[in-house]
Amino acid sequence: MDRVFSPWRGEYIRQACGSGGGAKRCIFCAGEADMADTERLLLGVYPRSVALLNRYPYNNGHVLVAPRRHVADLCDLPPEELRELFSLVALGIRALRETYGTEGANVGMNLGKVAGAGITDHLHVHLVPRWGGDTNFMTSVHDTRVLPESLLETRERLSPAFGILRP
Repeated sequence: MDRVFSPWRGEYIRQACGSGGGAKRCIFCAGEADMADTERLLLGVYPRSVALLNRYPYNNGHVLVAPRRHVADLCDLPPEELRELFSLVALGIRALRETYGTEGANVGMNLGKVAGAGITDHLHVHLVPRWGGDTNFMTSVHDTRVLPESLLETRERLSPAFGILRP
């Protein structure tokens, strides 16, 4: 079995929810004031949910949607939080279709460490846009992703579509 090590990713995961010993706060815990900080890559902050770009995307437009409340277990969300979270997931899929002309999407959650969650104590939903033929030899052979657009450009393109739900 071939193994590829990426220590930069481990540091990101340790710091994502403050578990790295540093003063960094959870990447998913955001308020309206954070929208001005472009480095946070926020697309929208809503009463109960937040949408942001994945800093290490599988494809351009890889969006993360999470409850604003710091919670790990999907079963701990009351109905109103679930409704807003999944309304935002649907909005995200629509935004990716309209902005990027996606042909499909992978939508998923990794709940718990054994399920592959990198950030285990704040649940989040991945929206990964897909196009026919979007996996190429670089990913298959060299474990490298080629992204044709910077994260700040992606944020500029997608942010207007996420403004629909803003209070």
